[in-house]
Amino acid sequence: MSLARKFSTTVAALVFSALLGSGAQAQQSTEIQLSYKDKKFTPAEVTVPANTAFTIKVKNLEAKAMEFESKPLKIEKVIAANSEAVVNVRPQKPGTYKFVDEYNENVAFGNVVVK
Repeated sequence: MSLARKFSTTVAALVFSALLGSGAQAQQSTEIQLSYKDKKFTPAEVTVPANTAFTIKVKNLEAKAMEFESKPLKIEKVIAANSEAVVNVRPQKPGTYKFVDEYNENVAFGNVVVK
């Protein structure tokens, strides 16, 4: 194999690797981190990009189980006391989507803002 051909093959492999790497990053979903304590979510409002899948990681810091629910996002997950759970959410259109602790929904709520 000539030196020019080896060089071309190496450059092509590097370009291909770079393209694969950027594609993998573009495919990654956004991760939102929430904590729940004293019947409050922190933060109470989060923003995610529109038309992109995202993950919500909820840490329940209470001594009792809670139920993370969002009817508009079509998610519902019971989270045991002093533990955490991950909820995968499909891409959403722009808007504001409410979430609650179903056991305390009148006081424990927040929003996912999709822009």
